[in-house]
Amino acid sequence: MDFEHIPHAAPVPSATRDEALANPGFGTLFTDHMIVIDYDADRIGSEGDGWHSARVCPREPITLDPAAAVLHYAQEIFEGMKAYRQEDGGIALFRPEANARRFNASAERMAMPQLPEELFIESIRRLIAVDQDWFPTIEGGSLYLRPFMFASEAFLGVRPARQYKYLVIASPAGNYFKSGAPAVKIWVSSDYARAAPGGTGAAKTGGNYAASLVPQAEAIEKGCDQVVFLDAVEKKWIEELGGMNLFFVFDDGTVVTPPLTGTILPGITRDSLIRLLREEGLTVREEPYSIDQWRDDANSGRLVETMACGTAAVVTPVGTVAGRDGEFTIGSGGPGQLTTKLRDKLVGIQRGRVADTYDWMTQLS
Repeated sequence: MDFEHIPHAAPVPSATRDEALANPGFGTLFTDHMIVIDYDADRIGSEGDGWHSARVCPREPITLDPAAAVLHYAQEIFEGMKAYRQEDGGIALFRPEANARRFNASAERMAMPQLPEELFIESIRRLIAVDQDWFPTIEGGSLYLRPFMFASEAFLGVRPARQYKYLVIASPAGNYFKSGAPAVKIWVSSDYARAAPGGTGAAKTGGNYAASLVPQAEAIEKGCDQVVFLDAVEKKWIEELGGMNLFFVFDDGTVVTPPLTGTILPGITRDSLIRLLREEGLTVREEPYSIDQWRDDANSGRLVETMACGTAAVVTPVGTVAGRDGEFTIGSGGPGQLTTKLRDKLVGIQRGRVADTYDWMTQLS
């Protein structure tokens, strides 16, 4: 598909941009441009697969009809991924094909159209090509990418929309967690569930995150960095954090992570860590793990590390777990050896400091 390039009439001045990039934070600073591609089911057939009017254009507000389906029936999905500056000065993406596949899996669950994987990746390429000067200059900085799609058709009726918009925006990113602690503290949510069997837990849709906001606020109020959710049925099995998967490391070399049963988002970082762990000679089991087991194993010393992982935070040690029944510490309460080793290796691959023997990186420049 050809992309129209609409020039930006007033991009951010380079001096202003460079000052902002010195300390970008996370998710509050945005680049000059965005990608927009429209979809219309009525164009399927003689006019193609429904996708049309791809463009690279200035980032600007979106005009929506008040009856747009997304505002009433929440047909919306998104992805989170990063572009990394390499040691040689080039730019690369980490496993973008996996993001494209997960995007389409989310679309299928939300009754939305599939976006061709090659078009998904090309849209990322186009945005980075025009906004590559927005890479942050701080150590560990990256360009966070947010592809998303929503139902734009104006109607009031419970059915899948026939018109959609796919967009990509980019945000220069620094550290995800602001506490500065060597390990995060998390709060066990007793009153709220993130997802239920048969629901949308495995889709990356905004409603799942909306459901996590109240318990996340509760976690912050309790002095924690993140909230961890239990299953919705028995309220005993560990599922995931508000935006990250979990791994539990034991003193016998075994690693456990909750299974993908439809209520947990299948993280790309999670999948990558499973491969890295197994190549370290460790046994990785995808099986249920309860909050009571977590507490008992931490107190006995059998559990030596807990890792949280995701695109934004990469691999982060969990040092303390708190809840209504008190709190417990994992290991020394700081980063464990395996967590540190895995983070260093994964970040090294992403930034070109460690050989990419997995063919995970897609070079853009």
